[in-house]
Amino acid sequence: MSEDTKEQINNNNNNNNNDYQFRQDEQYDLKHEGEGAPIGGSTVDELFPQEKPHWNDWPFIILFLIVLGGFIVISGIVFNYWNSNSSDYGSSTIYGNTSSTLNSNAAVGLIFSVAISVVLTCVGFIICRIHPRSFIICGIIFNIACGLGTAIMYLALKYWSAGIVFLVFTLFSAWCYWGMRSRIPLSVEILTVVMDVIKWYPLILLVAFIGACVAAGFSFWFALVITATYMRFDPKGNNGQTCDSSSTGSCSYSKLIGVMVVVFFCGYYITEVIKNIIHVSVSGVYGCWYYMAKSDQGPPKRPIWGSFRRAVTYCLGSICFGSLIVSILETIKATLNLVKNTVLQNSQWGQIGMIVINIIFSIINWMAQYFNHYAYSFIAIYGKPYLRAAKETYHMFREKGIDALINDNLINVAIGFYATFTAYIATLFTYLFLRFTKPDYNSNGDYTAPLMAFSFLISIQIVNIVNETIRSGTATFFICLGNDPEVFMHSYRDRFDRIFNAYPQVLQKLTHQNV
Repeated sequence: MSEDTKEQINNNNNNNNNDYQFRQDEQYDLKHEGEGAPIGGSTVDELFPQEKPHWNDWPFIILFLIVLGGFIVISGIVFNYWNSNSSDYGSSTIYGNTSSTLNSNAAVGLIFSVAISVVLTCVGFIICRIHPRSFIICGIIFNIACGLGTAIMYLALKYWSAGIVFLVFTLFSAWCYWGMRSRIPLSVEILTVVMDVIKWYPLILLVAFIGACVAAGFSFWFALVITATYMRFDPKGNNGQTCDSSSTGSCSYSKLIGVMVVVFFCGYYITEVIKNIIHVSVSGVYGCWYYMAKSDQGPPKRPIWGSFRRAVTYCLGSICFGSLIVSILETIKATLNLVKNTVLQNSQWGQIGMIVINIIFSIINWMAQYFNHYAYSFIAIYGKPYLRAAKETYHMFREKGIDALINDNLINVAIGFYATFTAYIATLFTYLFLRFTKPDYNSNGDYTAPLMAFSFLISIQIVNIVNETIRSGTATFFICLGNDPEVFMHSYRDRFDRIFNAYPQVLQKLTHQNV
């Protein structure tokens, strides 16, 4: 805690009127009529005006449409091959066919994993709505307990690699909880505010529901394309004879990896865009609530529709721009896993090297996602291009500190824990599904790790999209509280008092705004 903050705390404690002393910022004016601060109005565009309304970063919209078209073309090719060779791969049964590569069995298993992920995500959302404190605590405890139980089961079954990985994740989660336990009171206050906004405007739940449906539908599609791509291009075993006899060309590991890279990129990119459209739409509603819910003119009409319209028009290019960066990192990570499980399967040192590289890319990917999450909130409120929003996000991180943002937003960690818990269950189901159905393509266990990885990644994507409603509210509230804490103090004095007791730095306003 800085000396300035300590002095502010002492001044506030000694003030008989209990008036807070905020750091003044001459750059920012709530009545400024132009790009930047809210000025009031009957619509979202009037409340949060742009200097010159136009389609920001529009070339990336074209790129996204090309990627979407490419994914549709690849889907048509591999699905047509699957349909024309259904007698070799199985059309409806999950037991006892003779294929040596992924087939209908794998597709059914992944579909069930997606269904489990959707159900558990909805359960978590309901718990968070009714008992926010219990959600934070139970999300952590259940994650640790489930991870430990899964690790013990894998070790008991002598599946050493999976058991060790889950054990490491579990110990890391427990260590994070122990270090962040003192931040729980602040997180409870913020989560309570976020959930109260949902009570104030229940249509946010509709966004979450639509997001869940769209996410589940695309995840089904994505899972089937992955399965069909293996059928079409995997040269392993007798599948090599089937796909080599196809009129569309031969199959090989190089073609398999090449096509899977494209499939991974398209799938991750489309998923990221879907997730971030939901994020920007919800962030706009939270911005309207923060500034206008208690104002004289009141909130704008139909805020969710106005925010969504801005997200899919003026802000869509910026969303596609930021999503591209994360998608490239995710594609590289997935490609490395694919190479590790195919080409380097028998190389111990190659496997170790890939694990190290995978960890590095995971850290970089997490940093990019965390940064973009706040940048999109700036885009939602102020409608700025991606690069300008990124500059403001950078200044916010530099001023408030990345460590402070991470520690003060334990909500995101709790959601991440619950997402991991859901992914654990989906991954465990995939393993048990393969173990009990015993498909011939997995007779040596070669596809156990890849299918478990696919199930884990798809499950994480589903949970993250649905929970975007909560995470968006958390990020937007933190940004608004950093820009204008006075607004929240005058509107909700009791809540502001509790937040101040848990986070005295709330009095230090951001000085870099509208950079």
